[in-house]
Amino acid sequence: MRDLDLTTLRLFVAVCETRSIARAGEQASIVGSAISKRLAQLEDTVGTPLLLRKRRGVVPTPAGETLLEHARAMLGSAHRIERDMAAYAGGARGHVRILASASVMAESLAEDVAGFLQDPAHRNIRVDMEERVSPEIVRGIREGIASIGLCWDAADLEGLERRDYRSDHLAIVAHPSHPVARHDAVRFEQVLDHEFVGMPALSAVQLMLAREAAVAGKPLVYRVLVSNFDAALRVVRAGLAISVVPAEVARPFADAFGLRLMPLTDDWARRRFAICFRGEAALSPSAQLLVAHLERCATDRKADA
Repeated sequence: MRDLDLTTLRLFVAVCETRSIARAGEQASIVGSAISKRLAQLEDTVGTPLLLRKRRGVVPTPAGETLLEHARAMLGSAHRIERDMAAYAGGARGHVRILASASVMAESLAEDVAGFLQDPAHRNIRVDMEERVSPEIVRGIREGIASIGLCWDAADLEGLERRDYRSDHLAIVAHPSHPVARHDAVRFEQVLDHEFVGMPALSAVQLMLAREAAVAGKPLVYRVLVSNFDAALRVVRAGLAISVVPAEVARPFADAFGLRLMPLTDDWARRRFAICFRGEAALSPSAQLLVAHLERCATDRKADA
């Protein structure tokens, strides 16, 4: 394993993706014989065949599929290292990576981070934000992929330090012509006879809705599946289905396009978000400054409420 190198892994990934040593060689400007030699050495290193040579190309063996997954992760980490070091070489003296849920990203995080970066004292700090579902956020923080996570506080945060962040209130958004639009507020159970717009299955909202529908003894029927809140609201605007979204995210869209927004009265519809990290000692000075800033933003919002 000590003989693994990134160049060989990069070529291995290219061969698996193109299903051809020749095409991978064209992409990398390397002759096919040189790639074949590297791949043979790689198979010798790991002690098992990684590729099946077929008439019309090559395909990974089961062991090759496993290595392919690891290789992609290693190359992704190498890319992040290269990018982070380039940031320091360009004069950035601090770099903080954040993993955040879709709700946090859509509601307040960009505004809060912008306020942080606009401070002249932070001009040499760079902040990267990446959207993930809550279980992936927690796993990413535990594995050191990012310094700071922001997710629903009902996630399993055991072993991590946490600070309170902002909150939101889930609501039903519907076209004015939809039968539920006559209500000012509703319980989730009341709207389960209608079709919904669904979002990623592992998101905190979707997992919670599935659980509550099961408790109510009714199916949760999706007419359309989309990838984000913006797409969900556009489907609602077209009159195809209703959706459960944070009121704070939906209100500007609803006001602009005349959609009905009805808060859910269920206790679980009021959600709180948490800032999580591995510990103060694991945070860089820049990350500590950002955590303190996000805490102040949350405190200021509560004071204004």
